[in-house]
This record gives sequence, C-alpha cells and structure tokens, in this order.
Amino acid sequence: MEDYKVLLRSIPAATVSLFIVSVIMMNLLANKELISLPYLALDCGFVVSWVSFLCQDMICKRFGAKASIKISILALAVNLAVSLCFWACSLTPGMWGAYYDTGMIEVNTALNATIGGTWYVVLGSSLAMLVSAVVNSTLNQSLGRMLKKNNFASFAFRSYVSTGVGQFIDNLVFAIVVSHTFFGWTWVQVLMCSLTGAVAELLCEVFLSPVGYKVVRSWERENVGAEYLKRHATA
Repeated sequence: MEDYKVLLRSIPAATVSLFIVSVIMMNLLANKELISLPYLALDCGFVVSWVSFLCQDMICKRFGAKASIKISILALAVNLAVSLCFWACSLTPGMWGAYYDTGMIEVNTALNATIGGTWYVVLGSSLAMLVSAVVNSTLNQSLGRMLKKNNFASFAFRSYVSTGVGQFIDNLVFAIVVSHTFFGWTWVQVLMCSLTGAVAELLCEVFLSPVGYKVVRSWERENVGAEYLKRHATA
C-alpha cells in the first residue's frame, strides 16, 4: 500500500485523472453503436478507448510496467465503483429529464437500462481491460529494454506494437465473453472484429503519440517521479 501511495504522488495527477476518466467514458459510451459491419464493429467507446492505452504507454516509459498495471487496476476499481453507483441510481423511482420532454415511460426505462448497465458487459469489459493492461505494459517494457536510443522512434515502436497487441487482446476477450457468448457472434466475427477494431484504435493513438512522447520527455527533464524511481532502483 505504501508503494501505491508513493506511485500516486509521483505520477502527475492530470495523467492519472485522464486515464480514469477515459475508462469510465469508454464503458458508458460503449452502450451506443458507432459502426456495425460484418467484420468491423465499433461502439462510441472507440472515441476514447485509445486514451487509456496512450496513458499506459506514457506511464510505462517513465515508471515501468508494474506502475502502469497498478494504475490500470486503480482505474478499473474506480470504474466498477462508478458502475455500481449508476446501477443503484437506475433503481430509484424518479424519472429522467428526457421523460418530461417526451412523456413516454419507455424512454425512462431505456435510460435506466443504459445507465444501470448489464452484469455480463461490465464483467467482460473489466476482464478485457485487466488482461490487456498486463499484456500491453509487459510487452511495452520488454520492447523498451531492447531499444538503445531514447527518441521518438523508440517510443513509437514500443508503443505501437504493444498497443496493437493490447487492443487486440482487449477486443478479443470482450468479444469472447460478451459478443460470442450472449450475442451469438461466430468465431470468424470474433477474430475479425477484434483485429479490425484494434487497427482502428491503434491509428488514433498514432495520431497523438507525439504529444504523449513530449509529455514523457518533460517528465524526464524535470525528474518527475524521482521518489518512486529511487525506491525501486534500490529495491
């Protein structure tokens, strides 16, 4: 627990906050379909899904894989707490504002179902995030140890490869647990949608990875997280 405290003091709060908010938004926006084709399925969570992976890559570059995984677990715990809160609120007898605009009880029922969530979707997304975070962070650090230069090309290589694999694993686990089990997806759909979705999500990170690299370099110049790094250098 003390190590967690030191880590949270070391990583800039803006990065941790962005990470957690992106996870919460991703799971809430996942309720709305964005693209639905035979071999490409994206929900609106796609808009922010790449943010959590970029944050993982930034944290991993500066603080290591274990730190990235720990923050991922924190984000997962907060998201589960928020999901529980949403579910409890969906059970209250009051009406949503949209009901008074339409006068239709079906609108209120639909909003309760959307906000309250479904247990197997929450389970699938949580399991997918946990597995993909471990894979992404571990692979990112392993690739980083193979690279000698500390430049954008090295950051991009380790980030793009680990994120591509991590996003595929994330999509695959969710598709197996939820889409295949409860929605009847074929195995071809599971594999193809996991792959095409990962490519689409990776392209989003590629676009903003230069920003992530500049942030990490500023951490290195300003010696951000020295307490945590020193603690683990002597461990």
